[in-house]
Amino acid sequence: MTDLTARSRFGIKGPGSSAWLEAQGLALPPVNRIARQGGVRLLRLGSEDFLAIDDIAGGAVAKLVAAWQAEKGSRGYWSWREEGWSWMRLSGQSAEAVMARLCALDLRPGRFADDEIAQTRVANLEAVLVRSEAGFHVFFDIASTAFFIRTVDAAA
Repeated sequence: MTDLTARSRFGIKGPGSSAWLEAQGLALPPVNRIARQGGVRLLRLGSEDFLAIDDIAGGAVAKLVAAWQAEKGSRGYWSWREEGWSWMRLSGQSAEAVMARLCALDLRPGRFADDEIAQTRVANLEAVLVRSEAGFHVFFDIASTAFFIRTVDAAA
């Protein structure tokens, strides 16, 4: 388990979010999918609900935030995902077995592929779950971080 909570991310949602992101040159994925472009991984959680995370080192999300802050027109609103959500990655040989104990979804690669998103429960918490080549990324309420760590440890 790797705590990625300190890594840069930016949540934007509400009317105007899609148009603003497209104006920044980002291709929008379908709901519950991910698009990669310009160093950003853009997770689409709803029709006008997005989470941008850095795909590689380089500060692409910080540049996106700066552009959003400088914008005076319609742009959606900041959903404060970097302050309100923890971000954990579970990886390694036993990650799938541990996730099978923590989540009721069928997370085998043939059923839940890389870059798929599930908005579900993980470790009895409401969570956004993403499978990637690096493992499972879990975003959940930051107030439950200690509980999540203890639960994953017990499941492992």
